[in-house]
Amino acid sequence: MAYRLGVDVGGTNTDAAILDDDLNVVYTVKSHTTEDVQGGIFNAITKVLDESKVDKSKIKYAMLGTTKSTNAIVERKGLDKVAYLRIAKPASVGVPPYMEWPKGLKDAIDLKSAIISGGYEYDGRKIADLNRQEVDGFCNEIKGKCKSIAIAGTFSPVNNDQEEKVAQWVKEDLGENVKITLSYQVGGIGILERENASILNAALMTIGEQIVNGFNDALSKLGIDAQAFFSQNDGTLMSGKFTQKYPIFTIGCGPTNSIRGAYHLSGIKDALVLDVGGTTSDIGVLVNSFPRQSSIAAQVGGVTTNFRMPDIMSIGIGGGTVIHKDGEGFKVGPDSVGYEIVNKAKVFGGNVETASDDAAKLNRAFNDKTNLVDDIDSDWAQKVIADINKTVADSLDQMKVKNGDVPLILTGGGSFLVDDEVKGISKVYRPEHYDAANAVGAALGQVSGDVNRIYSFDGKDRDEVLNDAKSEAVQKAVTAGANKDSVEIINIETVPLAYLPGNSAQVKVKAVGDLQL
Repeated sequence: MAYRLGVDVGGTNTDAAILDDDLNVVYTVKSHTTEDVQGGIFNAITKVLDESKVDKSKIKYAMLGTTKSTNAIVERKGLDKVAYLRIAKPASVGVPPYMEWPKGLKDAIDLKSAIISGGYEYDGRKIADLNRQEVDGFCNEIKGKCKSIAIAGTFSPVNNDQEEKVAQWVKEDLGENVKITLSYQVGGIGILERENASILNAALMTIGEQIVNGFNDALSKLGIDAQAFFSQNDGTLMSGKFTQKYPIFTIGCGPTNSIRGAYHLSGIKDALVLDVGGTTSDIGVLVNSFPRQSSIAAQVGGVTTNFRMPDIMSIGIGGGTVIHKDGEGFKVGPDSVGYEIVNKAKVFGGNVETASDDAAKLNRAFNDKTNLVDDIDSDWAQKVIADINKTVADSLDQMKVKNGDVPLILTGGGSFLVDDEVKGISKVYRPEHYDAANAVGAALGQVSGDVNRIYSFDGKDRDEVLNDAKSEAVQKAVTAGANKDSVEIINIETVPLAYLPGNSAQVKVKAVGDLQL
């Protein structure tokens, strides 16, 4: 018998789960997230091993979902300086790079940027030739100052030849060890959003190494000899090597882990999922057992990007949400005591009223600590919880895509805040181990590959074009660590683009396969 270990780091708790060969959940635990993050991971793994009594020598695969990349961008800490080249002259020079970036984030990342000759039309036709002298001049200016470079060209997802050629020249000028992010491997069609995603990915290169090395070190110190994999934001996994190359794909992996875990624990493929943590609640949508992807540009740290992201709504409600007295009434959050709930909440001996305290007053949780909330009036607590549930119901309604009641799967340690009956919900499910669904989702172990590209069907066989897209998606899944024999196409979307000539369409393909173990 071999086991899988899943770990997911949240703002308040770090959860760990152990699954067996058949993906049955053996044991789950919650441990408080620590300020240094790594300590919380170490503590959670130690706790799940101690309590489950599982032989650690039989843990062969370990998976981590972490907020480290997101936190680095939000806090502007630990980011690499980036040199950026846009291949777009003379077509796309009107809007300079970093045009709408928050000043603090731009200052933390921007080393030097330039727009050089080149680029393609929507159908892959060349706009202009590359100029080697422009690239050499740029490299001479940054030599010895930069180890991370981002390169983006107009319509490079349609034709990536120029991005690849410029990357080759940069390596010839700066050496093979320079870290290069090519935009066609990260983002969608729009040049400005795609270059933003590429620059952010380049800035996260050191963070990516820290994520991979930190997890491997924790496993080594605990005597666990396991293959390590990392959660990405489409609900699947990637290898350590892939994570170091594309750390941006770890952004948003926490909610997707919960959504995938919700499916696995409940068996329901299509539903709303509400993950109630200690700091926030995340609402997502299960579509054919995977998270629904967002169709709009995602904001990351105040920057508009177009790399794939789950369609998630976050609301400021969680177990640690602070309840503020407002005259004779109250105001729910949006601030939270976060991982300090064990010191500040009344149920833990503190003096800050949180949503957990009102839930305890109503015997929804912490039944052994109700004496610590004697000063809270029952009617008051009832009104607070009712207000929270109204906000939850309204938010769930906004995430629906069709009329009528739909099922809801509850996950997360704070889900005791949610009523058993919710307006607009056909049935509320609380599956076993629901409070650690994110760690379960991290451990499930499938890998994906995505294609998002504009194709011209003029003079081409439609099925042949789609087969090419599917083959590319399969190859991307294999590159990310999937067993080729297990890869299958789970989604194909073709969106005709009437505003472009040549019978053009945007084609999106998603392939998923089991880990290559």
